Amino acid sequence: MVSIFDDITQITEDEVQRMLPLVNEQRRNEALRYKHLFGQFACLKSWLMLKELLRPLGVYDLKMEFNEHGKPLLVQHPDVHFNLSHCKNGIAVVVDFSPVGIDIESFRRDNLSLVRRTMNPIEAEWIHASSDPVETFTKYWTKKEAVVKLRGTGIIDDLNHVLDGENYRLETHLNREKRYAWSVAFTQ
Repeated sequence: MVSIFDDITQITEDEVQRMLPLVNEQRRNEALRYKHLFGQFACLKSWLMLKELLRPLGVYDLKMEFNEHGKPLLVQHPDVHFNLSHCKNGIAVVVDFSPVGIDIESFRRDNLSLVRRTMNPIEAEWIHASSDPVETFTKYWTKKEAVVKLRGTGIIDDLNHVLDGENYRLETHLNREKRYAWSVAFTQ
């Protein structure tokens, strides 16, 4: 199950104040560590989105523990996996019964400077030959990030080869109007 939020008009101080009492103390403190309004909002909103996705599964206890790379796991429900992501244009949350990863990224031209360090030669060629290199790079980046988040390692892997021969089911979506892409990596 996936939930996407991209109505940035709702990102207000009033909305942050409304959401604060709806989350546990740990999440509230985490949200308040962010200096900028968007970070506070995304931290709170993603948690509330997660709670909504978990409710039909009968999961109400969101007590977490974290693996050595910081990937959160539900203590009382080890068979339920989730992942969260946000960028300036949206928030994405996924829940599944197998390890899963999600990433959402805004289209940004300055990301093209990362092509050589993060893409294999074929991917780099496709990006540079694309009619919209920024969009194409963002699609590949979200796929790679979703895979490493599924693995629970974060970006410690050699990103150039993350998608080479991988055995994951990937879904990638674009919102050209709001200028972002998101990908989900599911365990096969």
